[in-house]
Amino acid sequence: MTGEIPNLIPAMPEIVLAIGAMALLMLGVFQGDKSYRQVSGLSMLLLIAAAVVMFVNVGAERELTFGGMFITDGFAVFTKTLVLVGSFATLMMSGNFMRQHDIAKFEFPILVVLATLGMMVMISANNMMSLYVGLELQSLSLYVLAAMNRDRTRSTEAGLKYFVLGALSSGMLLYGVSLVYGFAGTTDFDTLASTLTGEETPAIGVIVGMVFVMAGLAFKVSAVPFHMWTPDVYEGSPTPVTAFFAAAPKIAALALFVRVMVGAFPGMEGQWQQVVIFISIASMLVGAFVALVQTNIKRLMAYSSIGHVGYALVGLAAGTQAGVEALLVYIAIYLTMTLGTFGAILCMRRSNGMVEDIADLSGLSQSNLPLAVGIAIFMFSLAGIPLLAGFWGKWYVFLAAVEAGLVPLAIVGVLTSVVGAFYYIRIIKVMFFDDPAPAFEAGNGRGISLVVGLSALVNSPVSYFVLIAPLVTAAGWAAQSLLF
Repeated sequence: MTGEIPNLIPAMPEIVLAIGAMALLMLGVFQGDKSYRQVSGLSMLLLIAAAVVMFVNVGAERELTFGGMFITDGFAVFTKTLVLVGSFATLMMSGNFMRQHDIAKFEFPILVVLATLGMMVMISANNMMSLYVGLELQSLSLYVLAAMNRDRTRSTEAGLKYFVLGALSSGMLLYGVSLVYGFAGTTDFDTLASTLTGEETPAIGVIVGMVFVMAGLAFKVSAVPFHMWTPDVYEGSPTPVTAFFAAAPKIAALALFVRVMVGAFPGMEGQWQQVVIFISIASMLVGAFVALVQTNIKRLMAYSSIGHVGYALVGLAAGTQAGVEALLVYIAIYLTMTLGTFGAILCMRRSNGMVEDIADLSGLSQSNLPLAVGIAIFMFSLAGIPLLAGFWGKWYVFLAAVEAGLVPLAIVGVLTSVVGAFYYIRIIKVMFFDDPAPAFEAGNGRGISLVVGLSALVNSPVSYFVLIAPLVTAAGWAAQSLLF
């Protein structure tokens, strides 16, 4: 009924973040840049508060609100938890870097909170309109974060490239939405699912529109061939911002990808599965082979992330509940590998500033053995070496693909993993067997040490006996809440 107040309980975490971000913005405006430490601390508390509210008030059962445009279920709770962890870890790691580079502005933690709010709205989108609102709230915040270091040309360039290409992808997504609406008559996911499932052959306009929507989403997850922004933005952005880009937004965009394909177009699996298989294979190949020639570790991690998006999409390509479950396991493990690696990159500092070349890690084991061991664990895990967490992530997505009859896709994934292992293991060789380079400065802060230490523990062989089984159970619970 018109004028009726919607049920706000399912959206309480987002409401907490929105009100908190506005309050922190007022605090920052009145106190100026000297409030960075205070605003950053309160932002972390705000993220914790949103997580608590989500676990207390939002259950696993499927709930709709705001006229069916906003949904919460087990899938949303699982992926939002990962996003909140990624955002919290970013703020923990960023303090020292931001102060050392004189960019400790109060806007930074607020923009992280607003981007997180956009991601959570994306994950809970049940309509093309709410999808776009969440996507743009996230994207606008990320554009500014990329250009946070205004006095550095590379940072400004990264922000500008991200903005221009992001605007192009948003246009493609909106064009796709308009085609879907024009031919199907609705933007609601549930209505689309019921309408299109009954049709033997969907209208060609709906198929074209769906492909354009997928192109817009592929840009957000930096999947090939819409990956061109990733290396430059990763290299040019301040390192804590790059860590944020590689973790939380990527997980949110992959979750949205799954939500749209499974929630809105389940009856068109034959059409979208072909596209997902193509971008998955292309991402794995580009991520594996182009990374071989990289000398800058941030650019290497950019191509690595492109490859890992390809592995995650193998789970979606399977089109089954087991496939989505495998994808969720993969992105949870990927989050810890990425945060740990970028935490280690933040430790690469000498008296003349940050260094980013792989050669700067030469002989690290002789000057800082704990850091070298931590990086070795992350590299082995990213490569998918057995018994480390990264191996189990790949195991589950490839297993789901084989069970779904996509054996060639799984074979491509295994072969590209072998190629990718070369550049990961090369970094370990540089750290343990090359002549030592000048040591890095000590005193990177407790936040970085905690993130790197916990991430290394999670990715170590010990994790299989402690964490993998509960993670698979939670991912199965989350995947089951989708419409299969």
